[in-house]
Amino acid sequence: MIRVGDTAPDFIAPAVSGEAADELALFRLVEAHDAVALLFAPATFVPTCTAAFAAVRDAGGADRDDLAVAALTGDSLYAAFAYADRFDLPFPVVADFHGGAAESYDLLADSWEGHSDIPRRAAVIVDSDWTVRFAEVTADALDRVDPAPVERATEALRDLGVDAARPRVDYDAEW
Repeated sequence: MIRVGDTAPDFIAPAVSGEAADELALFRLVEAHDAVALLFAPATFVPTCTAAFAAVRDAGGADRDDLAVAALTGDSLYAAFAYADRFDLPFPVVADFHGGAAESYDLLADSWEGHSDIPRRAAVIVDSDWTVRFAEVTADALDRVDPAPVERATEALRDLGVDAARPRVDYDAEW
């Protein structure tokens, strides 16, 4: 797994942003922000991952000058469209369908729920110098970790001078 202090790998991947499909280039996010939060999930519609993404949405983690957020899932671009629309996600949802981005971060699961070569559930914070400032992965994507990785990542953001509200993950909420 990628570790704090490592240099973050760059990637370009298809993503849903708003109502359009586009390519998300990590280098563009890193150049334009003080920090980038990469939120990995094996698939769309995984309840624990959705709870975390909704918490980031509700905490105002998007549309900021100092912070960019991107979700990366192992599903297709079509699933990303349905997912982003269903949960009103204001940040890009990357279709890491073949696990290339997850693999570059050493976050590729050998298998999960009958699927292979998909992202593990993780949160990674990258600063403007491409240094990984936070990295946490769960043992299983369905684990109800408390605090969730997205909640714990807030401290790393604050260390970077990004005053982000701490997301409150409620696994049982109506997202």
